[in-house]
Amino acid sequence: MTKLPLNVLAGEVVEVVTLAELCRSCGVQSDWVVELVDEGILEPQGSDPAAWRFSAVSITRTRIAWRLQHDLGVNRAGIAVALNLLEERQELHIHLQRLERSADDPVTEID
Repeated sequence: MTKLPLNVLAGEVVEVVTLAELCRSCGVQSDWVVELVDEGILEPQGSDPAAWRFSAVSITRTRIAWRLQHDLGVNRAGIAVALNLLEERQELHIHLQRLERSADDPVTEID
């Protein structure tokens, strides 16, 4: 089975979603998302829930947060730490891949 990128909704790549769209996409209740915002796990643009706009990254964070809480029983503070560590790991992995690619490409010296 092919996995779609987590920022795809109904076959379309999205850049921002509303609270309702985020909840539908992730199968979660809006009250739970508000708790994630209160905890600083999600950072929407906008001043109140009706005006909130979430980045595509929020879809990924919400899905992972849901699994951490419901599959592993991790509390919101633990979710925040786990998400930050997962993102840091991803950034390090990307950096390592770049370093490996640059090591494979011989550098031509100019005399």
